[in-house]
Amino acid sequence: METVVPIPALPTVPVHGASAVFPVRRIYCIGRNYADHAREMGADPNRETPFFFGKPQDVVVPQGGKVAYPPATSNLHHEVELVVALARGGRDIPEADALACIYGYAVGLDLTRRDLQAKAKDKGQPWDTAKGFDQSAPLSPITPVAACGHPDSGAIWLSVNGAERQRGSLSQMIWSVPEIIAHISKFVALAPGDLIFTGTPAGVGPIVAGDRVRCGIDGLGELEILLV
Repeated sequence: METVVPIPALPTVPVHGASAVFPVRRIYCIGRNYADHAREMGADPNRETPFFFGKPQDVVVPQGGKVAYPPATSNLHHEVELVVALARGGRDIPEADALACIYGYAVGLDLTRRDLQAKAKDKGQPWDTAKGFDQSAPLSPITPVAACGHPDSGAIWLSVNGAERQRGSLSQMIWSVPEIIAHISKFVALAPGDLIFTGTPAGVGPIVAGDRVRCGIDGLGELEILLV
């Protein structure tokens, strides 16, 4: 069937140690999933019902590299996160079955226009322009579960121009990966190709053009971007 506009290319992410790629379907992100980060954002770190927001699939920047400083902001923030890549999905996935849905894991950056987010929060408006802008989700190659297992206690860190800004442990997540998958699947049907950003530890802060941002997670390698 003829299309009235060209069919967009499907975003893909390299698979670590292989020539294969992971096609991206949807991107889900959980908010305030580390207690210290919840506190620094002025929120209650207790185990409240998790909430989620999304990013468009085409904002992924595979393997990092040069990232353009986005327009309409003067307060761009870094947030390093463990990212889950799904090979299976479904609705109402039991927590006990959630890990079997995972293809692998990656290191991700949830770049955030914090000033736009603050304005949206004040007015009770959505966060789309704060979270879903072009190149807002740099991502390392995806490491298959067969190579890394299911990381749940390794160090997660980020530095800017060589100075460490964020450091925590995956064990500090308020909601675990299986709990996150089970909870999202109550609201939407998850599917192969979905990515889930699982939250960031404390220490988020501003970055500017010219900054070099490096981040990593034990067992999953590193990701680096240069803001231009």
